[in-house]
Amino acid sequence: MSKFTRRELAAALSTSAVLLARPQAQTPPQAPSPDDELKASRAQLRDNADQLDKFPLPMAAEPATAFKP
Repeated sequence: MSKFTRRELAAALSTSAVLLARPQAQTPPQAPSPDDELKASRAQLRDNADQLDKFPLPMAAEPATAFKP
């Protein structure tokens, strides 16, 4: 096993940091179709309603404000 000098070690680390920092060619993410977005929104609402159903809420509970016409 050979030993690196401080200069060799610094050069090796700086070279690898430059290679890692270089942007990679990536395809831009596809925008979801309106149908997929609608399905995801409905699924999220359903999941939220299921989570709220787990907590008991007595009928005597009232909202903090009263809505009057």
